[in-house]
Amino acid sequence: MSVQHAELVIIGTGMAAIGLARALRREGDTRSLVLISQDSGDAYSKPLLSTGFGKRLAPDDIAQRDTTELERELDATFRPYNRVTTIEPDFGQLTLAPARTDHTATAAAQHCRTLTFTTLVLATGAEPQLPLSLPAEAAPRCFSVNDLDDYRRFHAALGDTPARVAVVGAGLVGCEFANDLHAGGHEVTLVAPETTPLPRLLPAPPGQALAEAFSHAGMALHLGRTPERIDLDAEDTLTLTLDDGNRCQADVVLLATGLKPRTALAEAGGLAVTEDGIAVDRLLATSHPGVYALGDAACVDGISAMYVQPLQASARALAKTLCGTPTPVHFGAWPVIVKTPLLPVVAYPPLEPPHRWQIDADGNNISALAEDKNGRLIGFALTGRSVRRKVELSRAAPALLG
Repeated sequence: MSVQHAELVIIGTGMAAIGLARALRREGDTRSLVLISQDSGDAYSKPLLSTGFGKRLAPDDIAQRDTTELERELDATFRPYNRVTTIEPDFGQLTLAPARTDHTATAAAQHCRTLTFTTLVLATGAEPQLPLSLPAEAAPRCFSVNDLDDYRRFHAALGDTPARVAVVGAGLVGCEFANDLHAGGHEVTLVAPETTPLPRLLPAPPGQALAEAFSHAGMALHLGRTPERIDLDAEDTLTLTLDDGNRCQADVVLLATGLKPRTALAEAGGLAVTEDGIAVDRLLATSHPGVYALGDAACVDGISAMYVQPLQASARALAKTLCGTPTPVHFGAWPVIVKTPLLPVVAYPPLEPPHRWQIDADGNNISALAEDKNGRLIGFALTGRSVRRKVELSRAAPALLG
């Protein structure tokens, strides 16, 4: 078994990992660096995944750099299609196994099965939560899209002609993909247990406005409903049976039923984890010296923020810390800009349940302000033309992590 040492190992090659590597090199860091990925390792902007169909983007149009280019750019070594099976922080060691059984993955795994490290960063991201077990015959036509390789598979399944797509889930991912697939010419059915879209971001009135925009555009909505089973019939059609007995048919299904931080590897390695992610302090340090975490996998001082701006702030702060200048991360009041052109939405959800929502509506142009018991602004939700208020309200709202 071959062994290799790297001064710094990053597990993951998503936006958090690549952002950190780039920030380190900008800081002048020259240590040996290895990045490990279960997928292709190609660099891409994850927000583009839910705008690709409307823009007619092929997977290769979304990819920005392949691993060969990244290795040159970052003076780093990439291990694509490898998964880390164990980490042993006390010994500064981890083990690898092929994530796929094709020739490339096996060769990469054989090249180095064990890595030792001085410093380890976990940027393992989050993984989809699947709501139901799928019959074997239907499973190949049901997808979740959480990375570029997922997008490649989903894009290939849809092909070049309009398809019937059932999107299960009305959270951020489900709503953005529903809008994008509709813009791409597909016939979209949205099925979700949520009674209004985006319930974690919006109170009911702006959520209902988004549902009406989807419905007016021609989407079929089954809100407040849960699929009990998905079957593939003899005519090669998927049928979703809902909990109220109704059925809807589709050519493919997109499961957008939420994400959960990938913490199993950290927990097995003895690191402190919570249901919201790998527990880290404001320096993004885990419970073990020399091991850090950031991005969707991390719970920073009790805050889990699975959005681009906190991720970027974490990468910049951790780079400075790893280069010898301890820098606590700060999350400002960064609103979530939802990619639903059928009805623009911006939201800054309050950390605590508000005392009240103050709602001002002019048709689907809605301003909803979350206030505490003293009348102070603690969050907001905006739709339609009201999204113009996002800068004004962001300046007035408290920071997510000050």
